[in-house]
Amino acid sequence: MNDRLLLSRRTLLRGLGATLALPWLEAMGPLTGWAGGNTPASKAAPNRMAFLYVPNGKNMADWKPVEGELNELPSILQPLAEHKRDFSILSGLTADKARANGDGGGDHARALSAFLTGMQPRKTDGTDIRAGVSVDQVAATRIGDQTRLASLEIGTEAGSMAGNCDSGYSCVYSSTMAWHSATQPLPKEVNPKLVFERMFSAGSTQERARRNAQRQSVLDLVKDDFAELNGKLGRHDQRKLDEYFAAVRDLEVRIERAAKFPEPKAPENFAQPAGFPPGFEDHIRLMCDLMVLAFQTDTTRVCTFVIANEGSNKPYPFIGVKEGHHDLSHHGGSEEKKAKIAQINKFHTTQLAYLLGRLKSVKEGDGNLLDHCMITYGSGNADGNAHAHNDLPILVAGRGCGTLKPGRHVVHPNETPLNNLWVSLLNRMDIQTQQLGDSTGELKNLA
Repeated sequence: MNDRLLLSRRTLLRGLGATLALPWLEAMGPLTGWAGGNTPASKAAPNRMAFLYVPNGKNMADWKPVEGELNELPSILQPLAEHKRDFSILSGLTADKARANGDGGGDHARALSAFLTGMQPRKTDGTDIRAGVSVDQVAATRIGDQTRLASLEIGTEAGSMAGNCDSGYSCVYSSTMAWHSATQPLPKEVNPKLVFERMFSAGSTQERARRNAQRQSVLDLVKDDFAELNGKLGRHDQRKLDEYFAAVRDLEVRIERAAKFPEPKAPENFAQPAGFPPGFEDHIRLMCDLMVLAFQTDTTRVCTFVIANEGSNKPYPFIGVKEGHHDLSHHGGSEEKKAKIAQINKFHTTQLAYLLGRLKSVKEGDGNLLDHCMITYGSGNADGNAHAHNDLPILVAGRGCGTLKPGRHVVHPNETPLNNLWVSLLNRMDIQTQQLGDSTGELKNLA
């Protein structure tokens, strides 16, 4: 490497209508763990946080492992077996503000809207919505000026921002996880192409439209900047850039290919399952890859991903489950229905395993990208049949730059506020927070 070359961590390649952030390169200086204590903060690996939400709870009997070190995993967690030293299960956490607390029905709407806020949403199907600031937006407000995007909100299932979706609650509550303020929900983007453009496009709307019309790759637009930079880099950095560019090109090809497929048409007199998007697994994995790329390039350090809306009645015929997810969650004790719920749960953890594998494949400093992340996966419901909001299914993956100790099942006292976890994660982002929603302190046994 040319020792005289020292790149800023925020270096961008630019072209007409496009910008491309870079992954960490040796030319940017040393990259070590945030918690190491011996490296200035400006040189340290940034800590990232992501929140993945799945609806309708779990079949909890197939979710909980034995307390202590993770060894044999229950069936829902089996897809994560190769990553069992990279995540922990946290039991005993409660989302009290997802409960009725005098407001009657609407557990699904409350489950999602209270998940990251710890605040009771106002029961309304009008425009006078109110919840609370979500943990991701607390982080985005404090550190968002250090990255191109303060935060990224993604999903796979579109949702209305108005109307009555759950027992008098506005549809915004059951489809939105991120809240910038108590009255300002942040809608998720479900179109991978638009997420990609938000991450990598620059210039005017007309310039982006022209690029799309000419089917120009973002890589073609920044090739001059790339050629100039590449000639100054050492072999390791050149190889890393080649791998990164290959990943970007692969995403572009997959997004373009997905856009070319015509909308499938059902035969006459055939009732197509409502709300089932074609290629659901491919959709989830495209979004996972976009998240990985956003973290790898330090485009953002905060992401929320609603895998499916709360109360979603999406069927999963591609894994042999033709019934709607929400309908099955009200199983009434039926072992057959609970087994199908477990199949859906296992499909979701299979996608989580894909994401963790992708994060681990990206080498960064003294480890990999997952080592410098805190990935929370879970639901605001435990047993969907009972609409239980205590002892939630919560998984936290990654090492948080050395501040988390994964590979365990940690059992907290029942009714411990879920928001205590969020306060603990914020403090690991070097955002000192004493209170969020209904929190009562930090979780002391995560490290």
